[in-house]
Amino acid sequence: MDIFEKIQPEKGPLAQYAKVADGYFAFPKLEGEIAPWMTFRGRKMLTWSLNNYLGLANHPEIRKVDAEASKEWGLAYPMGARMMSGQTKYHEKLEQDLADFVHKEASFLINYGYQGMVSIIDALVDRNDVIVYDSDAHACIMDGMRLHVGKRFVYQHNDMESLEKQLKHATRVTNRTGGGILVITEGVYGMVGDLGNLKAITDFKDKYQFRLLVDDAHGFGTMGKDGSGTGSFMGVQDKVDLYFGTFAKSMASVGAFIATERPIIDFLRYTLRSQIYSKSLPMPITIGASKRLEMIKTHPELIENLWKIINALQTGLKEDGFDLGKTQSPVTPVMMHGTVYEASNMLMDLRESFNIFCSIVVYPVVPKGTILFRLIPTAAHTLDDVKITIDAFKEIKKKQEAGYYEKERFMMEKVTQ
Repeated sequence: MDIFEKIQPEKGPLAQYAKVADGYFAFPKLEGEIAPWMTFRGRKMLTWSLNNYLGLANHPEIRKVDAEASKEWGLAYPMGARMMSGQTKYHEKLEQDLADFVHKEASFLINYGYQGMVSIIDALVDRNDVIVYDSDAHACIMDGMRLHVGKRFVYQHNDMESLEKQLKHATRVTNRTGGGILVITEGVYGMVGDLGNLKAITDFKDKYQFRLLVDDAHGFGTMGKDGSGTGSFMGVQDKVDLYFGTFAKSMASVGAFIATERPIIDFLRYTLRSQIYSKSLPMPITIGASKRLEMIKTHPELIENLWKIINALQTGLKEDGFDLGKTQSPVTPVMMHGTVYEASNMLMDLRESFNIFCSIVVYPVVPKGTILFRLIPTAAHTLDDVKITIDAFKEIKKKQEAGYYEKERFMMEKVTQ
């Protein structure tokens, strides 16, 4: 059978809705300067969908450094992969600065978070090793494990009894194979905002032999007094064996890094296929990342402003009876109940009637009957933005309770206009 003939009728689980979703629910175009208020379909929207946690995307100091680096170096330099011809003193300095910031000996730059995590897992384990991972692990972790030809065991999300059960299974396997155990968790779970139970996980190190890899994409730059991550926030960063952070969230850029002991970084530099066979990070991104890290370290008010907005938003929503789950991070999930049809109408009403742009998650990502509005507060938001948003959610809650979203059929009409 021809591959094209096979895939076109199927479309896939998401693409089957492309006719009504494209450009509105999927692949929406937010235009204008990156800011809390942006333009969507010709209208100003209060936006809660950007991972610009510290508001650095359009900070004047950041824009100045980005522009100057682009003018001086262009996007081509350095040409080639790091191992071959893409090494510079700027890359090396950024790596050491990142390592120092997250309290590790050394770090290694990675072009993209997703590809980096896939490649890290592939490099660390072989067929004799066992991976033990949280059931809510991000797609990059899941896809990295697909490359692993050895055993892997999943524990229920943040369930330490389940984790210990899987550690016992893993130990039995490695006693037979002579391999090791890699436990993988996230620092901040990006969908619902709860934290990986790093303290309890690291406590198991006294009983079981394993190494711990923490994906802290949403915790780097936001968690802990200085932003050095969830491990620091919990006081166990020294027990996190491999710390993974990205530039795509708090640093509002592109790239990632892995930090650990220097001998392990030396190993990864020569084994990470995603970096061996990829061009080095361009100079403007590298220099821009250094400036962003400097801003995080020297401007504590960025994190303070972020948490001022987080606390105002989350406290206000809770006081009005909204369920935010177990979030302890900037990620703010507003969980409601209803059908997928209601969810679509509610999201559209937020945009069309209240000028609120946020993301929505429905089944199968969350259980049937659950509607999750995912809000991302930033240091650039204001308390007025928070009030506007809480008032809007109070209104849609009233309208849903009155059955409005079951009756109104404006979704198709609006999307296809």
